Amino acid sequence: MKFTASINVMPLKEILDPQGKAVTRSMENLGLSEILEVRIGKHITLTVDAPDEESARKKVDEACKKLLANLIMESYEFELEAQLS
Repeated sequence: MKFTASINVMPLKEILDPQGKAVTRSMENLGLSEILEVRIGKHITLTVDAPDEESARKKVDEACKKLLANLIMESYEFELEAQLS
């Protein structure tokens, strides 16, 4: 079975996000002063071939922990969806 994983990786709240801070400051210059805080992360989509959803979840979790997220500075969450043939 094939599954699509949609992964969001974000900096931990305790970690400074310089890119997000720069965008937040720019919002006021654009007349969007109501936007108070921006945090910037990354979105990753991947396809997993696994016998079942539980196996696919384990593989995606392993990929996030080993490669896609730096767990010292980032957190991640993902959704998994079965692909229809």
